[in-house]
Amino acid sequence: MSAAIIWDVDGTLVDTAELHFQAWAAIAKEHGQPFTRGDFAATFGRRNPEIIQQLFGDRFAGPAMNDLADRKEQLYRDEAAKGTDLLPGVRSLLIGLHEAGYKQAIGSSAPRANLDLILRLSGVERFFDAIIASEDTQRGKPDPQVFLLAAERLGVEPSRCLVMEDAVAGVQAAKAGGMKCVAVRFVGHHTAEKLQAAGADRIVDSLAQLSIQDVRDLLG
Repeated sequence: MSAAIIWDVDGTLVDTAELHFQAWAAIAKEHGQPFTRGDFAATFGRRNPEIIQQLFGDRFAGPAMNDLADRKEQLYRDEAAKGTDLLPGVRSLLIGLHEAGYKQAIGSSAPRANLDLILRLSGVERFFDAIIASEDTQRGKPDPQVFLLAAERLGVEPSRCLVMEDAVAGVQAAKAGGMKCVAVRFVGHHTAEKLQAAGADRIVDSLAQLSIQDVRDLLG
């Protein structure tokens, strides 16, 4: 089948947003910088270099920026390793898509170590034919690079790809790449109105509401 599903991870496959918030808050506190829920909502889903620049301006660059990002991610992984669950509807949808012959990939702004940990803990590595992490890209969402690279590695035309996302920047990236996009609101970082304005082809409260036939219909 020449069609594919590309999955975002945080807020789509799993909900580890609070772990990210706590890790960033700890990093900000160490450097005398406030970090609010509003700051988190404004940066969620973006790559670490872009988040650090938005939070700290030009205070960190090069190796110092990398060290700061590494520390934040280690704080996150230490907590995530205690256990995390797939969001409602995800496991059955992964299985159904696999059985229907769809190729599947991860397209995430997260570091590869985070993705490997989450996929291993949730036991779903076997469903993915490609994993695109922050190390694979130079530009973060809403730039479509991460999704276009996933499509390329799967050998599927962008127009035959459906992206599963939860963030406005992710929806914008999918549409900029010429792909269909389902926006899931279970975590609730963004309103349905904002996701629709970003171009989502369908908005669901949970992926339990999405069937294989829905995917077929979206991909034509």
